Amino acid sequence: MFSRKTEAATMIAYKYVLTCATLLFLAACSQPDSNMTQNANPFFSESELYLQYPAYDLIEDAHFSPAFERGMEIQLEEIKAITSNTEPATFENTLIAMQRSGQMLSRVSRVFSGMTSAHTNETFESIRAEMAPKRAAHSDAIGLNPVLFERIKSVFDSRDSVAYDPESRRLIEETYKDFVRAGANLSADEKSSLMAFNAELASLQTSFSQNVLNEVNDKAIVVDSADELAGLTEDQIAKAAEAATARDMEGKFVIPLLNSSGQPVLGSLQNRALRERIYRTSISRGNSGGAYDNKENISRIARIRADRAKLLGFDNHAALGLSNQTAQTTQAVNERLATLAPPAVRNAKREAADLQRMIDSEGGNFDLAPWDWAFYTEKVRKDRFDFDASELKPYLEMNNVLENGVFYAAEMVFGITFKERTDLPVYQEDVRVWEVFDHDGSTLALFTGDFYARETKNGGAWMNAAVSQSGLMGSRPIIGNHQNIPKPLEGQPTLMTWSEVITMFHEFGHALHGMFSNVQYPRFSGTSVPRDFVEFPSQVNEMWASWPDVLEHYAVHYETGEPMPRALLNKIFDSAQFNQGFETTEYLAASLLDQAWHQRTSNELPTADEVLEFESEALAAAGVALDHISPRYRSTYFSHIIGGYSAGYYSYIWSEVLDADAVEWFKENGGMTRENGDRFRNELLSKGGSVDAMTLYRNFRGGDPDIKHLLNRRGLN
Repeated sequence: MFSRKTEAATMIAYKYVLTCATLLFLAACSQPDSNMTQNANPFFSESELYLQYPAYDLIEDAHFSPAFERGMEIQLEEIKAITSNTEPATFENTLIAMQRSGQMLSRVSRVFSGMTSAHTNETFESIRAEMAPKRAAHSDAIGLNPVLFERIKSVFDSRDSVAYDPESRRLIEETYKDFVRAGANLSADEKSSLMAFNAELASLQTSFSQNVLNEVNDKAIVVDSADELAGLTEDQIAKAAEAATARDMEGKFVIPLLNSSGQPVLGSLQNRALRERIYRTSISRGNSGGAYDNKENISRIARIRADRAKLLGFDNHAALGLSNQTAQTTQAVNERLATLAPPAVRNAKREAADLQRMIDSEGGNFDLAPWDWAFYTEKVRKDRFDFDASELKPYLEMNNVLENGVFYAAEMVFGITFKERTDLPVYQEDVRVWEVFDHDGSTLALFTGDFYARETKNGGAWMNAAVSQSGLMGSRPIIGNHQNIPKPLEGQPTLMTWSEVITMFHEFGHALHGMFSNVQYPRFSGTSVPRDFVEFPSQVNEMWASWPDVLEHYAVHYETGEPMPRALLNKIFDSAQFNQGFETTEYLAASLLDQAWHQRTSNELPTADEVLEFESEALAAAGVALDHISPRYRSTYFSHIIGGYSAGYYSYIWSEVLDADAVEWFKENGGMTRENGDRFRNELLSKGGSVDAMTLYRNFRGGDPDIKHLLNRRGLN
């Protein structure tokens, strides 16, 4: 406890630091163009479109910087109004006032984040680099404001004397924890150090993600002859030719890279030398020198995170990050991963032996290498199950999968319906919009789908919210799903892989979480839950992809309309556990690598020159360093852990324990019924973060999850 004299001195010192930081980032912002009037910038007021849908037809690149600047300025004014209030702190004049603040900044931030992820350009990247440290300083100006924290603490300390409803009480408690975790209890000097850490991290993280995107595009594979592409379909070859033409390489072929270590074409290409070139190029990203090398970035990011965690009173960054997750501790995460790694590796080694036997049976005079795994996996799959995964694609036309699969399952389970709208503007021509209606016919949300890959788009798949649901703000959700499905040639159907189908159902599980949100406060809306819980609802939604009634409804031949043959359906189910050793091991390797980076102190972390050695040693120590299997993401292009999943990539497997257990509940209780869907929605999906995550699960399930269902699913028991 500070004495009054010490507290006063600290306050003066901190106000000086805060004032300097605020003035620096505001002064650094360029002044808005004199022609940029309030009416001209669409972010300066709420969108007049349906449900405050962003006015993409009016938004120009030049609008973002002025909107960020003005948005930060307005929110600081709103915070100042709270801190200068002479009335005693109350829930209304402090917590509710905070929830209402920053609306304009939220508008521009959500749209900007969505567009830099899905359809970026050089201007956006320049703005992102410029704004990252300023936005970090802005967050610190609020999160480290001592007067604001004292008001929050006052409401927190007196919470037992007021009969708050459960969500309001949780808002008080979680806001208090947020501020403590952000450094509110630090001294003035410590806060100054923290702000410097946060500003540098913001810049480094932006640089890392920009390097990843730039090098994915820069290292696309150029092939001279169509003969080298044997094994690809005619459409894939034509698409590669089209990509080459777009790069002024007429007569050549370009194969773009995805962000993961493995590349889809490795399962089809017959040319082993080309497979090796693609694989080696893929895993070299960010770690082979050049303008986009990320070794220095990740080394510095990890060190700053470790130092920041120590400053905040934690042993390491993982301990800090896990303190508000359902796992809680590094020990719990390590134990879960250690439980799964040995059986996964055993299975992977058996699979490797099967692949080597296939190579030998064909007279191949070589040992299995990482670039052979996907190719020979398909051969073994076909030999063992008489099943070629490419046989599925004619039955998996994208629009059918979406409307007669994903949407159909949601209608059967939850009673919601969809109507496509073409009257709302989009940020890119391939984006589509649907209005979503609840079971009573009322509008529930708007849903946008952006499914095709392009060079201006990040790799992977994700969900985002352009507008989040909130009773306090009177807002209904606008939710988007994004994938990276290769766009076919003009006039050709979009035929999906089974993996892409699963991903579409998965991401729509996130969308349902956002659309079904029914909370009062923005702090708890939709997917605002712990990282190791957020994947659970989306993974549950994957089950409907292979649910017989759903699969039969969407899996029809794109030309004839004939349903997928029952024999082919059975092959999907029969081969469900096939290659799970590989898939689990490559995932666990990435998860363990994430923990290795974030469970170290600063002086235990590598320099830029030691990054690859550190990675190898970490994988070996965890028992997952297999010659044939790289981590799903290597350190220098592991975008998840540079973004929101730092020390949290384990979340997918952690959530899958809940998912596998919940799927068993659905099966035990009649499967695809409205009663089951309503229970899942009402007890869990609608609550967002307004209730403790594991309490939500227990309320839905009636008990704790059993890991045996996950082990059975993956064949690891």
